[in-house]
Amino acid sequence: MISVVNEANFQQEVIESEQPVLVHFWTPWCGLCRLIEPILKKLSTENKGSIKLISINADENLKIANHYRIRNLPTIMLFQHGKPVQKMDHFENRDRLQAALEKVMQNYVLKTW
Repeated sequence: MISVVNEANFQQEVIESEQPVLVHFWTPWCGLCRLIEPILKKLSTENKGSIKLISINADENLKIANHYRIRNLPTIMLFQHGKPVQKMDHFENRDRLQAALEKVMQNYVLKTW
């Protein structure tokens, strides 16, 4: 399951999370953002309990997007212990995204859990 987060609950859901958190920054007008959503849902299902997946509408949460310097959409960030450890953007297609996510899972999430 992918949880929707905003400025009101970002601190609790991401920064204070004991699990690694993968945050998907997106907007409704971003076509690639919508295309990668099934990949993220699959990742969430396959890794249930190992990682928390969060969705943030960058247009509606500009303070968060600006704080983390979100300049390209979609952008995916991995947070561990409240700190960003990996930032992924500039996806050319779903295959590259899938490969990047698998690498993140192997390098960060699966090794720590």
